[in-house]
This record gives sequence, C-alpha cells and structure tokens, in this order.
Amino acid sequence: MVLSSAPLLAQADQDPEDPLTTALNEQLSCVDLALYALDDQRPLIEQREFCLAAIYAELGNRPLWVSTAGPTETAAIILESLRESYREGLVPEDYEVASIESLWSSHHPEDLADLDLLLTYNLAKYIHDVSFGQMKLRHADPELFLSAGNTKFDPVQAVRLALGVSDLGAYLNSLPPQHHYYTSLKEALDRYRKLALSAQWPTIPDGPLIRPGDTDRRLTLIAQRLTVDEFGLSADLSTTDHYHHQLIEAVRAFQTRHGLAADGIIGPQTLAMLNRSPAELVAIIRANMTRWRWQDHQLSDTYLMVNIAAYRLKAVRDGEVIHDLPVIVGKLQHQTPVFSDTIRYLEFNPFWNVTPSIARNEELPALRKNPHHLAERRIRLFSSWQPDAHELDSTAIDWNQVTPAQMSRYLLRQDPGPWNALGRVKFIFPNHHSVYLHDTPSRDLFNHASRSFSHGCIRVSQPLQLALFCLDLNNEGWTMEDIDKIVASGRRKVISLRERLPIHITYQTAWVDNNGTIRFNADIYQRDEKLLHLLAARQ
Repeated sequence: MVLSSAPLLAQADQDPEDPLTTALNEQLSCVDLALYALDDQRPLIEQREFCLAAIYAELGNRPLWVSTAGPTETAAIILESLRESYREGLVPEDYEVASIESLWSSHHPEDLADLDLLLTYNLAKYIHDVSFGQMKLRHADPELFLSAGNTKFDPVQAVRLALGVSDLGAYLNSLPPQHHYYTSLKEALDRYRKLALSAQWPTIPDGPLIRPGDTDRRLTLIAQRLTVDEFGLSADLSTTDHYHHQLIEAVRAFQTRHGLAADGIIGPQTLAMLNRSPAELVAIIRANMTRWRWQDHQLSDTYLMVNIAAYRLKAVRDGEVIHDLPVIVGKLQHQTPVFSDTIRYLEFNPFWNVTPSIARNEELPALRKNPHHLAERRIRLFSSWQPDAHELDSTAIDWNQVTPAQMSRYLLRQDPGPWNALGRVKFIFPNHHSVYLHDTPSRDLFNHASRSFSHGCIRVSQPLQLALFCLDLNNEGWTMEDIDKIVASGRRKVISLRERLPIHITYQTAWVDNNGTIRFNADIYQRDEKLLHLLAARQ
C-alpha cells in the first residue's frame, strides 16, 4: 500500500501555537525528565516516555515528521524503512507499523501528534536495532547475548542525525553491516522466504540407513527435496528407487553444505537436515543476521575470521581468502567466546602454563591416581606463579593431601617440544577471555567432522602457514624456511606484528561461501533455539 505524504514544512514556518504543536506538547508535558536520573539503570531507548521527552526537549518541542497537512515525505521514508525491516531479519510489528498506518490519513491534531511520536520513537529504536541488535536479547541472557544492543546508544543524537542527513533512506540503508557475510545472508533470506511460499518441500520418513547402491522408496522424495533446495544442480536426479551415482554426489554436496561427514550415507543426521522446512531455515538465517549486527560492521581488507560453529578459520588478505583452515574449538562446557580483537604477536616454541582451573579440575585428580603424571608429560611444577617461585619434584608430593585451592596456587609449566599442548606456535591477542590461537600435537582430531575438543582456545590445523601469513604483514621477507629454523631451534621466540591483525571470532550456523552457496552448520552450542525464541517475543 502506498501512502501519500504532504510536503516537508520547515519548523520556522509553523506557528508555535498551532493545534498540532499544542497537542504534541500536551502529550509530552506529563513526563518529568528530572525523574529520569532516578530510573537510569536502563538505557534511554528502553524508556519510551523519557526517551521521547528527551528527544523533543532537545529538538524544540515541535513536530519532526508531521505537519498540520499530514505526514511529510520524510515520514513516508521512515514508514517504508520500518515496513521493510523484515528484509534485515527484523519484525515490522516491533516498530508499531500497524499503529502508524492507522493514523496516517487522519487530520486530527491529536492523531497527528500521536503519529509524530510513533515515528520518532520507532525510528530511534530501528536505528539502534539494525545497528547493534535488540537490547532485549542482552537482558534475557546477559551471559550468552552480552554483545547484543548498545547500552550507551543516544537516541537524541540518532534522531538529530536522521533529521540532518540529505538522504534519509540512503542513511538508513547504510546502518546494517555492509560486508558480504551479512549481505549474502540477506539475499539468502529473501530466497528461502520465496521457497517457503512456493516450493513443494517433501517430508522424508525415518527408516534404515541408505547406502550407495541401495534401493529405497524414500529416494524419490530425497531427489525431489534436493532439486528444490540445491544451488546449481546440473545432474539429472530423475525419480528412482535406486541410489545412483548422480544422487550420491548430490547427497554428498548437501552433507558438505550442512557440516556433515560427506560419506553419501543417508542416516538420521542427514534426514534431520533434509527435513528442516523453509520456515526453519528462514529462522536460522535471521538468527545469524542478528549475530552479525552485534559485531563489527566494517571489516578491514586483511583479517582472520573464525566461525566456531563451522570449525573453520579464514585468513583474508586484501579481500581475498588466502587460507581456509579446519580448527578445533571449545567443548560445550568450555565454549569459545564470540568477540573481535587484534593479534599483536606470535610466540614460537611456547611454554604452556596450565591454567589454575585445569590444574585443580584435571591435573590434580590425575596426579592422585599417578604421581608421575606431570613428569611423563614434561610438565614442571613450581611453588607459585611468582617470579621467585622455586621448582618442586612433583613425584615426591602426596597429592591426596593437596586440596583444589592449594593446587590452584602451583604453577604447572610444560616445556617447548613436540609434546607441548600448544604445539609449535601460538597467536596472541590479549583479552579477558584468555583465549588465543595455537598449534596442537593432536593432529588426528582434525579428521573429525565435529571438532569441539578444547577448553576454549582455538587449535589451528596449519599453524605454520598461518604464522607466515601473519608475519608477511611485517614486510620483512619471511619464508617458511625461516619459520622452520625457529621451530627447529627449540627455543622460545616472540615476534611482534608491526601492524596488528584483526581477528573476528564468530558463531555462524548459516553462512554463504565464496561460490555463493549457502551452508548450514550444526548448532554446536545450542544457541539458535534460545535466540529465535527471544526474537519471536514481542517487545
């Protein structure tokens, strides 16, 4: 529906005593801004009456988007942006679109005042949400969604800026993330919404495993399902009960796209992914767009990107993916956090200082069973974490008499070498999570499709290649031979990066690869369901 709008009137052309301005000020007069300081535990954008009073007090207590003749052209731009918020994975109902539309054609001063207030508040809220994510997520679970929203968001400044731009529509379109990780999901969201409306999406019954060469009546439905959803299928998946070569390859491609072992065997996990409806996939895409709004909107040309849920790390230089590496991430009980930072230095042949939590929860029980546990792993024991600590003989201590609290005071340090838990190199970006990237001697773990094995740090499959990528930023002509010599020396060596390298640790269960193919990963930390439940809840 296209709504007409009256020309935008300059504030100076309006009579301060006109009925619209009077009606607006009557609605605002019941709010005492002096009381806001008593209730300022919450951000201003969350306190509607105080928020509106602050905005209008700062901007002259006059209508901003509506004149006595009706909504202005700028008002129409705001309404259209709120209506189109679904394209960003948001919900127009959260921005009172129906209420705004119900008042659009009215000429009563009270209705027009209501309309101006609705436009102002929902514009400010939309600017916040599309820029930072909804604040309600942070309140619902601060530990899980701490990055959502912006507690320092200034709605007064946001509306002032919106009033001052020459092209409000272009400005609002610039607020969501502009990088391709987000915009490609936005395109996928539109595609899957259309599939939900038009596609025949069969449900495939449970049953025994289907292996290459088998015959099974469900294969006709599986072929139909893959034909609907797959990108660029050129093979003929004509209906048949026989599991033929073309269908096997299509299933393997589907498994790869969904983070499964691409073995071509159709079992419970593959069936579960095949049976996810378009509506479910739309919801997953929306959840991942929401997560992107919490993180940096502008990515530099050169950076590292870790997708926890996909167990992958991408090294990007000048916008081109140089390395796409498997990684190992934290276990469910030791989840790798989501945040952005910068790598400052690399440490070759590192020591591993065992964290107090690992020392008391894992090393102490092992020592009680075997007093040689540390010595066998070349872990040295020191009396404390202080510089003047002295070394102790771990085999001479009665560990059954040591409490967990006492264990936390010991320093356990593993020497560099092929046995070292951190491997040959670690990549440091100091952060309060105490998380970093590092090598690992447990190379066989990279053969698993699901790789959540760590205590939160990220283990890299090709760490020396990644080290060379990082050191290239120093423009010192580093080669792999130089790195091999450092590693072979067995001596600890720290090399600082002249230019810090951005690293973005993300959690994406839906993403689009370099070929434009959307991929869905397992929700390894079981975050999607909770996030989607909160997104569905009305404000």
